[in-house]
Amino acid sequence: MHMSSESLLVILLVGLVAGWLAGQIVQGTGFGIIGDIIIGILGAFFGSWLLPRLGVHLGTGLIGAIVNATIGAVVLLLIVRLIRGGGWGWQRSWWRR
Repeated sequence: MHMSSESLLVILLVGLVAGWLAGQIVQGTGFGIIGDIIIGILGAFFGSWLLPRLGVHLGTGLIGAIVNATIGAVVLLLIVRLIRGGGWGWQRSWWRR
């Protein structure tokens, strides 16, 4: 399989934007630029697998790819947070005040 440098650049750009957006939506899960790219790319794969099974089709193009990857990355970050024991994002100590 041959991948052009432009394709690789688009994949990295989509991964970076989607990872950053997912980190903003799911607060407290920033992983830095490399981590955001990885989360975004993994989220794109996860979103591409999950959304069609739910009957959601976002269309084609760069914006559709970013939205798809962001949704996948948000779901992925929520799963990681649940596995690590962080809950859904609420502070665990809010009731201790």
